[in-house]
Amino acid sequence: MRVISGEFRGRRLAAVPGANTRPTADKVKESMFNMLGPYFDGGAALDLYAGTGALAIEAVSRGMASATLVDKAYPAIKVIKENVGQLPHPERFTVLKSPVDRALKTFGEAGWQFDLIMADPPYAKQEALAQMALILELHLLAPGGTVMFETGMDVVYPDVIPGYEKVRRQTYGVAQVLILKQSEAE
Repeated sequence: MRVISGEFRGRRLAAVPGANTRPTADKVKESMFNMLGPYFDGGAALDLYAGTGALAIEAVSRGMASATLVDKAYPAIKVIKENVGQLPHPERFTVLKSPVDRALKTFGEAGWQFDLIMADPPYAKQEALAQMALILELHLLAPGGTVMFETGMDVVYPDVIPGYEKVRRQTYGVAQVLILKQSEAE
């Protein structure tokens, strides 16, 4: 695994040992970020189920000002801290060990908002639609912000997801990526 583009391009990233974390393949990650818009001009990113931290690191490398990474597994948190610690600006990253729903509620209570929210939940434990609703309910998405979920193919998204406009859906073998923006009416 490596950082694909931007300020940290080419840096190798450590992987979480064992089979509990499924890192996003470099080709899929590159395609995901090309769909989002290859570069950003500041803003705050949130990486849920962060695993190795690769998505948040890629977002900051491509121009996001900062990223918050959430994972509940200690081995993942250890690897995220290792990966972030080898970067020139580790202060641009906040790492939180917490279940995702608890972290989202904490951010909502604190009034935090994010310009880019990325989620790559374990394929067997996906609650994508419920978490999309929670993101809106807690007002976590900044105006004009984007949400990106990578899920297994077993997740069937309805034609209309309340509160969101679908920007793009792409499949990659056993995975699918859904990119959303908050509906104007929200």
